[in-house]
Amino acid sequence: MDYYSWFDEASIQDMNYFVKTITGIKSKGIRPDVIGSIIAHYASKWLPDLSGNLSATTAPPPPPTTESVTASVMKKRFFVETLTGILPPEKDSVPCNFLLRLLRTAKMVGTNQNYLTDLENRVSWQLDQASLKELMIPSFSHTCGTLLDVELVTRLVKKFVGLDSEGVKTGAALVKVAKLVDSYLAEAAIDGGLTLLEFISLIKALPSHARTTEDGLYRAVDTYLKAHPQVLKQERKALCRLIDSRKLSPEAALHAAQNDRLPVRSIIRVLFTEQTKISRHIDWSPSASHYSEPGSGPQCLSKREMNVQQAEIKRLRDDVLRLQSECGAMHMQLERLMEKKSGGGSKGFFRWKRPSTRGSVGVEKMMNGEEEVGDNGEGLSLGLLGI
Repeated sequence: MDYYSWFDEASIQDMNYFVKTITGIKSKGIRPDVIGSIIAHYASKWLPDLSGNLSATTAPPPPPTTESVTASVMKKRFFVETLTGILPPEKDSVPCNFLLRLLRTAKMVGTNQNYLTDLENRVSWQLDQASLKELMIPSFSHTCGTLLDVELVTRLVKKFVGLDSEGVKTGAALVKVAKLVDSYLAEAAIDGGLTLLEFISLIKALPSHARTTEDGLYRAVDTYLKAHPQVLKQERKALCRLIDSRKLSPEAALHAAQNDRLPVRSIIRVLFTEQTKISRHIDWSPSASHYSEPGSGPQCLSKREMNVQQAEIKRLRDDVLRLQSECGAMHMQLERLMEKKSGGGSKGFFRWKRPSTRGSVGVEKMMNGEEEVGDNGEGLSLGLLGI
């Protein structure tokens, strides 16, 4: 493409001199990461948005010129494509956040697709080094209904996961990307134009083992449901299925148990999961009265130690009783709802047993989906929660 008719010759000569300088540096065997740093440093001379400094965005605007909007866009496109073309081919040679800023500008000025693909591949390789601020690239497409380019981020994540599956990236890098994606999801969820399909697609771009905790994902899902009250009941169920309640922290689980935006079944699943955790803690806690290490003789505990143990056990039992009470209340509420739907049928339609402190086996069956039931309540058991 002939850019030269759109702007002054001085800009072209200035950029050409810079390209020749970088080429000369490369020929001397300078390390690729040093060359990448030089390019990132001097690129802001032509494109101030690439600096990433707050001062660049708050600086006074340049003096007005007679340059047309079209000429300005063409000049930026020329600079972006030239800078992209001289980037060192080696991996990790250019800072990831600089690449994201370059990609943002490239999409804004309509850069050639080959350059966009090259930048996306470079960013995906270093996605674990990206910041949330730079990842929030606006959507510049007129056909896209979202403010942020969610499809771009989904592509970047999928490419990174492909590298992880090939053994190129470490598990720690995948965990970093998972935290980054969950933070991005929470920001994107506010957008009223974000469809459920796009939201779920980005969630599923990461494998289940990438998230060591589901708190970030739960926060993003809750934000989406709050910003999109029109989401149907079945869609809410499908969305909440993506949250592994076993990976929720006690704080997140408590919030979920009281969250009226979640489906009732999802709330009950969270409650039973927490009950299982408490039951196992009672069974395996070293402070339990029946616990003793193999081969060790009887231990004489001081009165203070015994009081501490008894207080801990009492606290755990109180937690279990509280969960049982909440589950029982939900059980009665669901029975009343089903009685209304069935025209005042007989009570006890839900054949549920009261949860016990030893109910871990039933919960695990529920979590593994061994029992399936429909919304009509036929054959209802603890498997009802395996949604």
